[in-house]
Amino acid sequence: MASDNARAGIFYVKVGGKLIEASGNFTYNLGQPKREGVLNSYGVSGFKETAQVPYIEGEVIDSNSIDLVNDLLAVEDATVTLELRNGKVIALRNAWYAAEGQGNTENGTMQVRFEGRQAGYV
Repeated sequence: MASDNARAGIFYVKVGGKLIEASGNFTYNLGQPKREGVLNSYGVSGFKETAQVPYIEGEVIDSNSIDLVNDLLAVEDATVTLELRNGKVIALRNAWYAAEGQGNTENGTMQVRFEGRQAGYV
């Protein structure tokens, strides 16, 4: 349970309901349209919207409890959740693995990126 003062720190990542050991900083995008100003000869006339792909990305630990191929690289239609210290849970639905699958032997980690059709708070 999150306290009213908690903002950051401990977080959890699940792929298809399986808890994945995560490391470092994770980022996410809820996939809402990006707005950009449109200029005319007099100044700003309004804005345009561009669609964005929702995603969750960061670094996971390559532990013995994870099968990198089946648990991550082969993901094509899963729910990926990011549970934040402040109590919010971001759910990425119909998600697929969208990174290169590059590992790091010095830290025993792998960069991951999941993209999906929709994201939002649970």
